[in-house]
Amino acid sequence: MDVNGTVAEGFEPVREAFAANFTLLGERGAAVAVYRDGHRVVDLWAGAKNVEDTEGTAPWEPGTAQIVRSATKGVAAAALLLLHQRGELDLDAPVGTYWPEYKAAGKEHTLVRHLLAHRAGVPVLDRPLTPAEAADPDLGAAAVAAQAPVWEPGTDHGYHAQTYSWLTGELIRRITGRPVGEWIAQEIARPVGADLWLGLPEPEQARAGRVGPAEAPEAVGGLKTRPKRAVAEAYADPDSLTRRAFAAITPLPDENDPAYRAAALPASNGIATADGLARFYASLIGEVDGGTRLFTPETRELARGEQSAGPDRVLVVGTRFGLGYMLHGAASPLLSPGSFGHPGRGGALAFADPETGIAFGYVTNGFRKSVTADPRAQALVRAVRTALA
Repeated sequence: MDVNGTVAEGFEPVREAFAANFTLLGERGAAVAVYRDGHRVVDLWAGAKNVEDTEGTAPWEPGTAQIVRSATKGVAAAALLLLHQRGELDLDAPVGTYWPEYKAAGKEHTLVRHLLAHRAGVPVLDRPLTPAEAADPDLGAAAVAAQAPVWEPGTDHGYHAQTYSWLTGELIRRITGRPVGEWIAQEIARPVGADLWLGLPEPEQARAGRVGPAEAPEAVGGLKTRPKRAVAEAYADPDSLTRRAFAAITPLPDENDPAYRAAALPASNGIATADGLARFYASLIGEVDGGTRLFTPETRELARGEQSAGPDRVLVVGTRFGLGYMLHGAASPLLSPGSFGHPGRGGALAFADPETGIAFGYVTNGFRKSVTADPRAQALVRAVRTALA
């Protein structure tokens, strides 16, 4: 596999791991970018732009973007934390302060921080939305506002896989008066200089490759990649919170449909380059070449301060969350205990590590069954750790 791009001196292990992902882990097309102290030190890409294009006739190019699923959640969280940083949002206020309809069905005491930290108790919808309904922000907001919580808000945590879209998107819209995708474009992507979109504009559609499922090897070096039995059973049970949370949009949307990509679903359908994700996270922890720093040190610490930890009622593993960000742990290993970021189900990963100044972005077109710790992304994280040693 021809690996394109550059690595700074000392980061050669990342190139080696990236190449190995193609030869050992069945990678089809992917890119990885790493910033250190705001300067790009890794920028690599290889393979096919489209997952089904096994002959590589449409190769991955500089600027190729892909849908990153739940890695989008970290961008949505940044929008709310920026509103707090600007004094427009109180994290300890009830959500209903800004969104009165949300007080229904026993949710009047849900705080904004509960929503960010997956403690709101509404990971499911009693009546799932179709993809067309899900793309309508009014319908999505009305559905979660009417939904009764499945646990008392603030008392426990469980991953809000799909409902996070309407919880965060509507809160941003109520506060700013602007659609969430427009706000993120104007207040995050543009000042940072990051190639990321929530609602892909028509002129950019050609940059985005096609995604699809990619089978994982049964084992690599003797390490089985199958999920634990309890996790597999939870995904197989149609009545479990796990299945119901991911099925809040039913049937599953066609992620290659231009209409779906043009919608703005902050939980699941952001589209980005690896460099765009890495630049975004670099801007959360410091200055970045040619871009604006987004978070103050105080907001950065809010983002990664632990809010939820322990057994996750949806993911059925132990998870740790800050305010909108997954934190380093067994279920979602990042670079170090101080890292914060977000994976995308099936592959993508992006995070920042303030102690080392590292910001990391990885995107792929081949999605696996992994939710929080894809072996390809983890191989790259280990390589960054080696480079820093």
